[in-house]
Amino acid sequence: METTTLVVDAANTIGSVPDGWWRDRRGAVERLRDLLVPYAADGIPGHPGPLDLVLVVEGAARGVEGVPGVRVEAAGGSGDDRIVELVAAAGAPCVVVTSDRELRRRVQELGARCVGPRTVYGA
Repeated sequence: METTTLVVDAANTIGSVPDGWWRDRRGAVERLRDLLVPYAADGIPGHPGPLDLVLVVEGAARGVEGVPGVRVEAAGGSGDDRIVELVAAAGAPCVVVTSDRELRRRVQELGARCVGPRTVYGA
């Protein structure tokens, strides 16, 4: 059975929670990264683990490093473009965490499934 790749749009996901992330974007992304660790092994609803979990960062969060279970990909330019590249190259089922409509359209055209940020932050 193929491992599902879970690609998380860091900027869009942290932006969905009004917790002051704008004061410390890097810290917010590090907190998100750490929150994602259990999903690598346990999966998300509809996609049991293990998952190949990729967190795509851009801008001020580019220096965030990966941890066991969560690979961090720094986008050289647009985070959305990097996510599309990762989905296109995955060669396995892909799920993208984002609420960005245009990004959803682009990755769904490549066969990815999309879920919203509440999937990882909880309802």
